[in-house]
Amino acid sequence: MKTLARALSGAALLFATTAVAQPTANQPPPSPAMPKSDSMLPAFKALYKELVETNTTASVGSCTLAAQKMAARMKAAGFPDSDLTVFIPQEYPKSGGLVAVYPGTDPKAKAVLLLAHVDVVEAKREDWTRDPFTLVEEGGYFYARGAFDDKAQASIFTDTLIRFKQAGYKPRRTIKLALTCGEEGGGPLNGASWLVKNKRELIDAAFALNEGAGGQLDDHGKRVAHTIEAGEKTSQSFVLEVTNPGGHSSRPLPDNAIYRLADAIEKVRRYEFPVMINDANKAYLVGMSKIEGGERGKAMAALAANPKDTAADKLLSQDPSLHTMLRTTCVATMLSGGHAQNALPQRANVTINCRIFPGVAREAVRDKLIEVIADPQVKVSQIASGREGEAPAPPLTPNVMGPIEKVSAEMWPGVPVIPILQAGATDGKALTAGGIPTYGVSGLFTGADLGNIHGLNEHMGVQALYEGREFLYRLVKVYADQP
Repeated sequence: MKTLARALSGAALLFATTAVAQPTANQPPPSPAMPKSDSMLPAFKALYKELVETNTTASVGSCTLAAQKMAARMKAAGFPDSDLTVFIPQEYPKSGGLVAVYPGTDPKAKAVLLLAHVDVVEAKREDWTRDPFTLVEEGGYFYARGAFDDKAQASIFTDTLIRFKQAGYKPRRTIKLALTCGEEGGGPLNGASWLVKNKRELIDAAFALNEGAGGQLDDHGKRVAHTIEAGEKTSQSFVLEVTNPGGHSSRPLPDNAIYRLADAIEKVRRYEFPVMINDANKAYLVGMSKIEGGERGKAMAALAANPKDTAADKLLSQDPSLHTMLRTTCVATMLSGGHAQNALPQRANVTINCRIFPGVAREAVRDKLIEVIADPQVKVSQIASGREGEAPAPPLTPNVMGPIEKVSAEMWPGVPVIPILQAGATDGKALTAGGIPTYGVSGLFTGADLGNIHGLNEHMGVQALYEGREFLYRLVKVYADQP
């Protein structure tokens, strides 16, 4: 059985994937809790299609246009202008977003915030089997850039508020929706961070729901687990640099900038940050130990009980996804050095990308790298990050977990709900650091290929999308009526 850790490495991981002609997992059986008919399903599909087919890449797209289109749909559904804010940060006309407010009946109850990004990773038509910016339904799947990441959830959240409005629903809590730009990187601005810094009162809430987790299907289409992201690691890059006078290559010297840098890289490669356990990865290990069973299951239970169990760590860390879920990791990603083939190098540098465990300061990781390298001639500098600072994992309280477990049991009886620690990065980091605890939950079930997000022929199961829509509709309603 493929582990959930392998499959759910994150909807926001910045990785390159290979082309896939067809999804790797079979379709799951329909949920017995799905409505027999839904008159609003065609309207949702039209909304989803419009959002997906609006190009929001950093190169030529416009998140502002996508936000304006969603605002227009909400206005047509009865939302007054006073409850719709299309924000366009100064000097970034294409990096705008939307904040919509659905007022509650209790002014003392803090709001629930729904967060989704509408920007997408670049896609070249010549590389794809189908046009990446035309939504294609084929073989039980929707294909397009953003069909999954993250326009599926952005469409669902927008549609949820429209359904509430048309039904005349009166929630106890105010419900807010924030559609933002810049999550995928490559653009000039991160919309979630901008809102936290400039319009914090507009998005103020008790907590937020975001991307970052979902459901896992095995290779036969069976639902294995439904996850909730309860914290994510911080992405931070450092540059190691060595400089010296250099000279002519015909007169080699022992103090070579490239050699010295290579020694530093090797020290970083050999260093293993210690295992750290918090509520999220502990709950994951305990939950998955019962599903996995066998030697791996025993190791998961052992490490959850004792993070210093080196034998369990050694076994589980053979899985790259489990390895990174358990600790801070640092890896060399970019290398540069020298200025001429017949000259000794005067400068050599390498970029080290670290994924830092929640609650650990960037400076502490930088200091550890300096300690591990133990060479004053290797300068270690921190690259500015576009996201907010470190944030502890949000607490897994009964008020948060209870509704997810309740609705998930209604939709998919017997499928366990398991928290995970996200090794990738989402906009939830900015909100959690800004005082709004943010949890990743979607109800979207995918196979081990994660819909090939960020790669070629990105796809989302048609049935999985509709079930995720129903799950989030019910879930938001439970939270909104919560005391």
